[in-house]
Amino acid sequence: MAGNVLTGADRLALGQDRIAAGKRIGLLTNPTGIASDFRSTIDICAALPDAQLTALFACEHGIRGERQAGLLFEDETDAGTGLPVYSLYGVHRKPTASMLASVDAVVFDIQDLGVRFYTYLTTLVYVMQACAEHGKEVIVLDRPNPTGGYEVEGGFLEDAFHSMVGAWRVPYRTGLTIGEFATLVQAQMEKPCRLHVVRLSGWEPKMEYPDTGLPWLLPSPNMPTMDTVRVYAGNCLFEGTNLSEGRGTTKPFEMVGAPWLQAEKLAKRLNGLKLPGAVFHPVTFTPMFSKHQGALCNGLQLFVTDRSAFRAVATSLHLLHHLIDMHADDFVWLLPQKRENSDAKCFIDILSGSDVVRRTLHEQAGLAAILERYEEDERVWRKMREPFLLYEREAGHA
Repeated sequence: MAGNVLTGADRLALGQDRIAAGKRIGLLTNPTGIASDFRSTIDICAALPDAQLTALFACEHGIRGERQAGLLFEDETDAGTGLPVYSLYGVHRKPTASMLASVDAVVFDIQDLGVRFYTYLTTLVYVMQACAEHGKEVIVLDRPNPTGGYEVEGGFLEDAFHSMVGAWRVPYRTGLTIGEFATLVQAQMEKPCRLHVVRLSGWEPKMEYPDTGLPWLLPSPNMPTMDTVRVYAGNCLFEGTNLSEGRGTTKPFEMVGAPWLQAEKLAKRLNGLKLPGAVFHPVTFTPMFSKHQGALCNGLQLFVTDRSAFRAVATSLHLLHHLIDMHADDFVWLLPQKRENSDAKCFIDILSGSDVVRRTLHEQAGLAAILERYEEDERVWRKMREPFLLYEREAGHA
């Protein structure tokens, strides 16, 4: 099975899809934009015989993946091609008319995680909206959902909580490829853009990324391995707390902790729940940057022992609930940074898509209600996504 998958970038390079022919194209990519032979999509697009690469666009972490999370940057010139690199993670989050003046179409080629609050999905939404406004086409070079195309998790994003970490009404885990997500967004846009998805070849939704045989490059600096990817949809919620989510260590998102955490006691309590496919183990770590920088933290490392049974979101909600119960005097949800803005929201609210987690998770009944609500949202979402699935699902899995 491994080694037979072609990405949209592969198919563009091989001439199997000639959608770019005769067009001036701008490319939005990062280091994950590579073909199976390790050529970058920048080089592929620059070498297209019947298209002209005229601009590059960069989102969070930069065109070469050189920037840590949250670092803003301005327009620059790409040293390799001499082309302008327009920043979509600085003053502007959405391409402007002047940025799009030299292009007929924007090509999007970035490996995402199939998780709502991974900002690449939001950038794609903003690009589609800008291209609709300015009469430009969007070409998405599809890539696999790294955890497969079946499982969905978590609740919907509510309208009042749209942000850079959530721009569309989808659950935490979408169960879609980036191309399928774009197809859904286009259908639901008030003013749709022209969209073309260069589809995957040989990919099956039952595949995890290692099954594809494709090279794995870090989609962002704190997403090193598939172990990280599997837990991210749940443990990313710790970004909204005063605990370290493992940034500044070699196990980001797999480890969470703080100097005051009673790790062994908490691990014993959580493992006693026998959550499917999950084991918690006490660890100590010292973050080199981010929260608790330089401080020895007591924490837990989350091990996924059964990929098919593991539920990242439910597991992390249980972890948070019991952690709050044990450490009510130490645990806090982080307050909005822009306190002068009365509309600023707690980060946990925009991550989770509502204020329900922050307001009710500390209660046992609150945890149960959240899990029940999320299960209903997941059932609704499976039906909603069906018209936008581009790859065959087995019966019962759509």
